[in-house]
Amino acid sequence: MTRVKVRHYVVKGGKAFWQPTPKMKALGFHAVPLGSDGPDAWAIAERWNERWDKTRNGEAPSPSVAAAENLSPERAEELTVYPPRSLGDAFARYRRTPEWSKKAPRTREEWFRAWKWIKPVFGDCAPRTVRLEDVSRWREAVEGAVSLREAHRCLKIWRAMWKIAAAMGYCLRDADPSLGVRNTAAPGRNLQWSEGEVVRAAKQAWRMGYYGLAAVIAVAWDTQLSPGDVRALRASQLARRAVGEAFFTERGKTGAPVGGILSLRSMTVLSAYLEKLGVELHGDAYIFRNRSGAPYSSDTLGDDFRDVRTAEFGPLERRTIGHDFRRTGAVEAITGGARAEQVAHAMGNTLSASNALFATYVPVNVNTLRDVMAARRTGRRKLR
Repeated sequence: MTRVKVRHYVVKGGKAFWQPTPKMKALGFHAVPLGSDGPDAWAIAERWNERWDKTRNGEAPSPSVAAAENLSPERAEELTVYPPRSLGDAFARYRRTPEWSKKAPRTREEWFRAWKWIKPVFGDCAPRTVRLEDVSRWREAVEGAVSLREAHRCLKIWRAMWKIAAAMGYCLRDADPSLGVRNTAAPGRNLQWSEGEVVRAAKQAWRMGYYGLAAVIAVAWDTQLSPGDVRALRASQLARRAVGEAFFTERGKTGAPVGGILSLRSMTVLSAYLEKLGVELHGDAYIFRNRSGAPYSSDTLGDDFRDVRTAEFGPLERRTIGHDFRRTGAVEAITGGARAEQVAHAMGNTLSASNALFATYVPVNVNTLRDVMAARRTGRRKLR
């Protein structure tokens, strides 16, 4: 194959990348996976070189605005201007509609996670100009650079964005080139935790000074809430019965839905963490914070948990605090005799708003959660 010299173009393990210099990275540019080495990868690299040249010559703003100000992905996108009728333009218009605001916070987070990979290659392109080959090589590049699971997620969001662009008249709904790309999903996970291992992880987090993480582990294990839902918990959402039983609730006035009941052990860890925190939390203050005192983000929680997991179980351990905690809880509950609808109820709650502050309050559906917790204990004994 004929070789063409392209600036900032490198090949690693047969995969091509546009690799910016440290100076370029300081201005907000980052490495871009280009797929297999060849003419298509060269063309994408040249587009990025053009973008760099415009920034270097003062013809276009630097991407570093967001990086320098530590902006959220949402705010960073607000400062980005895309060519008219491009995919990025369609995404920007969509985010200004009520339909976007109706999406759950976790769903919006997933769109931005995929957009991080879609934007470098297709953000400035008119959707109707994208070919099947482009999407196929892009998905292959994401799979090679990250994982099969991430590639599957990104193509799923691409298809949703295409429909949005089609609704705006930028392309034809049925002409999505990704329909010719097989979106293979990663095999389902079947990893589980034991209660003793979760206790070890929480204790290790505490010994390493990750007090907020130790509390997150305890709460996530008992409630079966996802890490994102646990991170989002506010002080106003922790309620307590007169007898001392603690739980998380969404609306203090109506009591529905309930996030999950805490065991005495988890309540002890949570109380010890709040004492370590040294401040009294009120209202909408986030409960769980990292060692800097800032509320846990998705990245910092994941990074901290990996540090603790490696310290306690070794570098080859891959079980997570999210799906694997929840899967284990479901298996325990079903084995212990809980009905499927009870487990679905216990695991399906999300907590986004509340008005009660450590209220003495009995929610209307707390009995279901108590039954599921009892079933988990029974199932745990049977599984040993």
